[in-house]
Amino acid sequence: MKIILDNLTVSYRRHPAVHHASGTFAEGEATAIFGPNGAGKSTLLKTMIGALRPDEGHVRFDGGSLADIAYLPQQSEIDRSLPVTVTDLVATGLWRRTGAFGGVDTASLARVSEALATVGLSGFASRTIDALSNGQFQRVLFARILVQDARLILLDEPFNAVDAKTTFDLLELVRRWKEEGRTVVAVLHDYEQVRAYFAQTLLLAREVVAWGATASVLTDDNLRRALDKVAVWHAHAPVCETAREGA
Repeated sequence: MKIILDNLTVSYRRHPAVHHASGTFAEGEATAIFGPNGAGKSTLLKTMIGALRPDEGHVRFDGGSLADIAYLPQQSEIDRSLPVTVTDLVATGLWRRTGAFGGVDTASLARVSEALATVGLSGFASRTIDALSNGQFQRVLFARILVQDARLILLDEPFNAVDAKTTFDLLELVRRWKEEGRTVVAVLHDYEQVRAYFAQTLLLAREVVAWGATASVLTDDNLRRALDKVAVWHAHAPVCETAREGA
């Protein structure tokens, strides 16, 4: 399953956060979206899942649809005050099989238990999510992705504010997904994580600076260009006149 960006522009109050981005996330590859703060990385991911509407251009899925996607938002966007158990949360990843109001049978509970064991949380099934550390909660969210069994996995800053041991364990899951032929796209900030686990990188600074093999993308020259592009942005710049507006 490939994701194709076709001249994609996404704006806030008509000022572009992602500007005329085109390219393809390769099928069966692990691709990092890398770039400075304010580069539009999370905006791009949310547009890919349909949470934001493009001003111009398209996101196309070759060989699949939105139903084939597992999406992990940033932890700060998730309300952990609800009285939800670890099992309940992980089981929501089974919605494609059970439906929105379907029950969780014995086989489904076994899948949940297996996923929790895989992420190192055996014995946590009955705990509520508000009692978990950031690292434990992130393991739960990865367990949810495991039971969802999606072909395309989108991760938004999955290792932010997570301890080193948890980060290593979850990065090994990313490696496993790649070996299984799944397509993984992750917004990341850690240069060494990208180089070690992601063969492909999109370097984004609202515009595509470089896209391809990680070693050829994350060069000193490209990183300087990305920083320069973000540094010159200001709130009173001219608005982006899109083709749709002109029509």
